[in-house]
Amino acid sequence: MTFEQQWLEYDYNPFIVFTANGKIISANSEAQFLLGATTPSTLFELAKVYASVNFGFKTTFIELEYGRYKFFGVTVGYENEDQIAIKLYQTPSYKLNTKKPEGELTNIFTITDLCIATNSISSSIKYTKSYDPTIPEIIVNSNKLIKVLNKMYACVEENETVDTKVFYRVGEHIKFDGKKYGIFSISISATHINKQESTELKALAQNNHFYVEISSSLTINIPMITS
Repeated sequence: MTFEQQWLEYDYNPFIVFTANGKIISANSEAQFLLGATTPSTLFELAKVYASVNFGFKTTFIELEYGRYKFFGVTVGYENEDQIAIKLYQTPSYKLNTKKPEGELTNIFTITDLCIATNSISSSIKYTKSYDPTIPEIIVNSNKLIKVLNKMYACVEENETVDTKVFYRVGEHIKFDGKKYGIFSISISATHINKQESTELKALAQNNHFYVEISSSLTINIPMITS
């Protein structure tokens, strides 16, 4: 690669070039990680919506969120009918202002089971769960994690059924001191999520240096640091 190509490849902001039919021609490293949180068709449609009416480039400031990725704007450019490119400007968040977790080596399934057991006391909720057994013990502050997980379950205490999944996030990572770490998630799904409780959850998570996604489910993302 040329020097300019290397700059683009390692840019913190995702950059993708599509064909006119939405097929990806090229994508830099950050874009490839983003594609683990959304689909090529979603980003292609985004490019078409914010493209200039005529050939050229157009920058739009807009708040976007895909999983743990947040953006404050996009630039879309095309010089012919064959290719269109999009660059998304990433809002500094999880990757930049989160400290490397400190704590003890912890079995995440034991922690999750403990929280389920605690919240099921005197409750008629049916708790179901699905765990990825390949996730190893990780370093985390278990006391802080338990606080956040218990708050997550408090957000869904008005349901008949609550489902918990622990899974590896394929293609996503976080960097600490220049080293990449994989990410796994604990996701709690239910029909009804208490909005007031979820607002308090977000504040609690941030204060304890965790990142929680709140949508149709509640998901906490945790780096897999094993030593």
